[in-house]
Amino acid sequence: MNGTTPAPFTADDHRDRMARAVRQAAEAGLAGLLVAPGPDLTWLTGYTPTAETERLTLLVLAPERDPVLVVPTLEAPDAERAPGAPALTLRDWTDGKDPYAATATLLDPAGRYGISDNTWALHLLGLQRALPGTSYASLTEALPMLRAVKDPAELALLAAAGGAADAAFEEIRTVPFAGRRESDVAADLAALLLRYGHSRVDFTIVAAGPNGADPHHEAGDRVIAHGDMVVLDFGGLKDGYGSDTSRTVHVGEPTDEERRVHDLVRAAQEAGFRAVRPGAACQDVDRAARAVIADAGHGEHFIHRTGHGIGVTTHEPPYMVEGEERPLVPGMCFSVEPGVYLPGRFGVRIEDIVAVTGDGGRRLNNTARDMVIVD
Repeated sequence: MNGTTPAPFTADDHRDRMARAVRQAAEAGLAGLLVAPGPDLTWLTGYTPTAETERLTLLVLAPERDPVLVVPTLEAPDAERAPGAPALTLRDWTDGKDPYAATATLLDPAGRYGISDNTWALHLLGLQRALPGTSYASLTEALPMLRAVKDPAELALLAAAGGAADAAFEEIRTVPFAGRRESDVAADLAALLLRYGHSRVDFTIVAAGPNGADPHHEAGDRVIAHGDMVVLDFGGLKDGYGSDTSRTVHVGEPTDEERRVHDLVRAAQEAGFRAVRPGAACQDVDRAARAVIADAGHGEHFIHRTGHGIGVTTHEPPYMVEGEERPLVPGMCFSVEPGVYLPGRFGVRIEDIVAVTGDGGRRLNNTARDMVIVD
């Protein structure tokens, strides 16, 4: 089930990504981009420091200048081995020297730069001291679609991650639920994700009975009982790309009301999926799913957005939410995950990752969306 190891991204892949980022920065009126360790740096260069420390590591991207990675001297050997290193110039600095003064020579003294969201305040303040005439904008606000449109290799990795999560669900539905703690089932889910090729598990929500009405419930010591509805929401990273899926199961036979609510959420999820097509606005996906739930009288019980993007992180732009008018583009990947949450009683959520195609959408999760009965 793990499949073959995918070919790594090459220096040319990373060169193309950095060139695209520079073009987008210029179109946004920015002098360039400053990228600290985190998902943006990994995506752009293939470099992930072994540990994030107080020492400055920063990728500097600007028009008409080769990409430069400012890196501590002791980390330079690792940076030189990164897949994107041949497309970079490394500028290392040693302890006792001022890394901000060294970085300042690469920047426009009056420029406005996009800076990655997870940059330490220590480093941003250091740059401002070195170049008080510069200004900065959050990368997510300035270039929210930087990583949103996936290429075919990225889509293949996301599909493989989705398939691995599906395999984990197919197996977890066969284990006993009744009489076990939520945390026990969550541990089983985490182990299955790892068995099916994930390198990292980001979350394993197991929310039984009334806990299912809390969309981000942390699996705890509640003992799952016969008659419980159980929301399962789980995912992580496989070969550097994310999975995220939700299914709601029932321990024993459900009541008529529980079936109606589950069927309602399934219909809403289908409506959201059917709204996916190039040129549609992100908010159209949210509106389609939400209308089904609102028309059934449960509008107040759908309390979150319909979806979020996914890629090298499990939550990233674009977001399927009212007010987001950005058009869908082939290659975008995001969740479609409506839910109904009845406080003190139960909740239902059904989630698939969906990729925008040339004429609609393609699900990257393909397990049953019908009510699943577990023991």
